[in-house]
Amino acid sequence: MTVRSVAAVDLGATSGRVMIGRIGDGRLDLELVSRFPNGPVEREDGLHWDFGALYEHVVAGLAEAVRREPGIESIGIDSWAVDYGLLKDGELLAEPFHYRDERTTRGVAEVHAEAPFAELYGRNGLQFLPFNTLYQYRVDARLADADTALLIPDLIAFLLTGTAVAERTNASTTGLLGVETGEWDAELTERLGIPSSILPSLVDPGETIGTLRPELAERIGTQLPVIAVGSHDTASAVVAAPLSTPHSAYISCGTWGLVGVELTEPVLTDAAREANFTHELGVDRRYRFLHNVTGLWLLSETVRAWETEDGASIDLPELLAAASAVAGDVPLFDANDSSLSAPGDMPARIAALLGSDAPSTRPAFARSIVESIATAFADAVQAAADLSGRELDSIHLVGGGSLNRLLCQATADRTGLPVLAGPVEATALGNVLVQARALGAAPASLDELRALVAATHDPERFDPR
Repeated sequence: MTVRSVAAVDLGATSGRVMIGRIGDGRLDLELVSRFPNGPVEREDGLHWDFGALYEHVVAGLAEAVRREPGIESIGIDSWAVDYGLLKDGELLAEPFHYRDERTTRGVAEVHAEAPFAELYGRNGLQFLPFNTLYQYRVDARLADADTALLIPDLIAFLLTGTAVAERTNASTTGLLGVETGEWDAELTERLGIPSSILPSLVDPGETIGTLRPELAERIGTQLPVIAVGSHDTASAVVAAPLSTPHSAYISCGTWGLVGVELTEPVLTDAAREANFTHELGVDRRYRFLHNVTGLWLLSETVRAWETEDGASIDLPELLAAASAVAGDVPLFDANDSSLSAPGDMPARIAALLGSDAPSTRPAFARSIVESIATAFADAVQAAADLSGRELDSIHLVGGGSLNRLLCQATADRTGLPVLAGPVEATALGNVLVQARALGAAPASLDELRALVAATHDPERFDPR
């Protein structure tokens, strides 16, 4: 069997990367081509993404990937969810807003005045998050000038190919997709004053979006198709979560921790709504029945504040090793408290939640953060089991958080379940697998794709103590 190669563009809320994926002869691996920073930038009208720089990094990374591996056969793009760019006659009207921008608060009130949350949940199955796209659309004055709205991976695909589509897994995070139909909810869109004409045609993972524009093909070095993958990064990550049994939960952990189980039917109960569990679409029309938990954002923002204070970088592995050595219990706080959602002085805000119990040393403070995240993970795992009626026997923790051994062990301890950590680059692997399957270079079923991941990427096991 010949080894086949594809390019995966994987964009996170703090960094992006372009990778070469190779598959065949019992092989599934990644080569990092480029990694670049990403994050909010403050503009006069609020928080945005520096999209121009992000796009240039993507194109440069693809050109380098083709230089290293001329046999690359396709490109797939995934990113964080909910944020979008508005186009008029093919031109971007302005930099996309960042989901942490404060303007969304007004959007929540306005949308719920037209469609109460209980009704929304029955229609779109989404947990309440104040930055879901429909709340952003409601307060975006530029919407009236646009003819197309594209979520971030669809926007990049459009700039590469000239074809405007909405990939279904990411479209499900907008709040405008019917949870049971998987199609745009035209009635809801109209009621909220969102022009349905801006919503493009939907495509499923594995469909070809288009081929590179001639000028991009020349710059990148070859003509390639862009294939839709699970363009919401969690959808791609769950493809590559090697779920060992039907009773496995998953945690895709990076900036956020997405905690849940994979279902074939939605659970649109009052209890699921009250627990704020979401039904985002996955690859092959599965449901990612999950809850968003604030993840390593809390630790990374804390470290960033300390580095600013010190004027020097902090060795994170060294800090976590010291945190692991802290004796006794540490105080806990609610990792999902709304006061922790914005960028800024994270140590001070966490200390305010902990009050007089706030640890005085950085290792103990970091330990409090990690244990608080693990506690939130445990609560979400238990809720997923209760709401889905599924008895769980293991947790697969994938993504960058799988490198944090303290977090993995704390999650095992607090859930009472074994944690199987890895692969780290699950999102990029899921991206590669869906492209490879579309090219006829990978197995057809999700179970077979996950078996390939399990065979090529040994997880590290953490048993509860």
